[in-house]
Formats: sequence, structure tokens, C-alpha cells
Amino acid sequence: MSEESATAVGAKVTTEVAGPRTHCTVDADGRIVFLLSADAPASQLLLRLRPKKGQPEKTLHTLDLEATDDGRLRAVLEPELVLPEGRWDLYLLAGPDAPRQRLRPGLRDLRVLVDGQGRDWPSPVAVRIPYATKDGYLALRTWLRAAHAEVERMDAGERALTVRARLHGATITAPSVVLRLRGGKGVVRTVPADAEDDGRGFTFTVDYGALAADDADKARIWDLSVRTDAAEGGPGVRLARLLDDVADRKGVFVYPESTVGDATVWPYYTVDNDLSVQVTPGRVTAAG
Repeated sequence: MSEESATAVGAKVTTEVAGPRTHCTVDADGRIVFLLSADAPASQLLLRLRPKKGQPEKTLHTLDLEATDDGRLRAVLEPELVLPEGRWDLYLLAGPDAPRQRLRPGLRDLRVLVDGQGRDWPSPVAVRIPYATKDGYLALRTWLRAAHAEVERMDAGERALTVRARLHGATITAPSVVLRLRGGKGVVRTVPADAEDDGRGFTFTVDYGALAADDADKARIWDLSVRTDAAEGGPGVRLARLLDDVADRKGVFVYPESTVGDATVWPYYTVDNDLSVQVTPGRVTAAG
């Protein structure tokens, strides 16, 4: 297993072709095993951190492919390799001058990820979820955070949002939850949180009315974080839902909208699976 610069791996490659279907399994230790047919014309599997739009690729990792007893090829992504946060595209490498073959998803055995909330994760919290992209390729979604506040339960009522969450990679003494207005030049609201005896779990309630009161004619997004101590400064630990087998929650977990005064309010998960609350002008109109 090795990390290479973008110019060192596939530097002469300017095209990509569709590769074979690749099965993957995540085990209880966080190891990811990739399996593909033995006739695949490749000796390595390439992981490429997807760059931002218009930016060159910079971070690449290669995994050696080895023959298995049942006649397939196998590559292993060990848990000791801590990947930066982002989305990783997977390819086969047949040689330095051959086009990359982007992998297509086969069977994905992610059963051990389903109950990821059931254990305490140490710092840094490193999460890796294989998934199928919208255009039908195999990719890997990763998160890497010094600490993480996992949303375990969320009750979206007509006037308020109540959340139960658990901190991983840190402990809580006197928590408070910070709602930071996105693009609001430091505008924040703070609500108290009730800590559980284990120093990890906590519960809080957000009053929709307080969020809808300001700038009622503008759309706003509030991003939620927890401070482990009420006296602590800084941005806090972002609230999110990461510890299961769902790589993209935004379009899957949709919560009800509420009318508060002349505004519509609802919680949602961002493209990074972080928790936020949206406020828009106008009232919810019931379908006819």
C-alpha cells in the first residue's frame, strides 16, 4: 500500500474506461476487502481523492491486487490507513501507460456498519463507507474528525426540534449547542443541552420561533455544533449522522416542514451528512 503524488500514478493517462464489477466487504475492524475476477487486466487498485471542481487531483493511494484461492483478485484497505475526508473514486491500474479503469459496484456487504452507533469511537473518528455513485461507479465516502457528535434520534415537531446525540472522541461536562448562521459573519444562537451521566450522550431542543424571528424576508441556514463545556469558545463539534451504512443522507432522510409565523422551517442533513436547519420566507401550503 502506498501514497503517491498525482504525477507519479497514471501521469500519462488522459482517458478513463469502465472497469469490471467489484465486490467489497467491510469487516468488524474497519478493514475493506475488494474482490474482482481474476481476468481483470490490472495489478493495482487506485484510490483517488476527488478534487474540487477545477482543481487538479493531489491525493492518491494504491493497493496491490493479489490472487485468492478461489481464483479472484483481492485488494485490502487496512484500517490503519487514515484517509482524508472526502469522496474517493476507485480505479484499476493495468500499467503506467494504460487508461485507468473506473470500478463499477458489485455486491457491497456493509452489515457491520449498520450498528456503528453502538460503540464508542476514539479520536480521530475515521469513517469509511463504500457506495455507488449516481453515474454507476464504485466510490468511497470518508470522514475524518478529531471529535464527532452523532445524531441518534431527531424529533421534528411543529414548533421545535428535539435531538438526542452522542459524542465520540471527546467527553462532555456542561454542553451547549451552537447554531451558527451560514454566511452570517459570526451570528450565533446558543441553546442549553442536558448531559447524560456517561459524559457522552446529550439532548437539546431548538425553538423554531427563535430562528424564524430574524430577517424574516430572507432564506437562512443554521449549522448545529455542540460545545463540550458551556464556557468553551470556538466552533464546537459538528452534529452529524455518520455512523451507519448511508453515505448520502440528504435525499433519503427528509423531515417535515413547519410553519412558524410567516416562515417555513425544517431540519435536514447536508451533502456532508451534517445537521442543519433551513428557514425560508413563506408558509407551508397543503397539497390539494
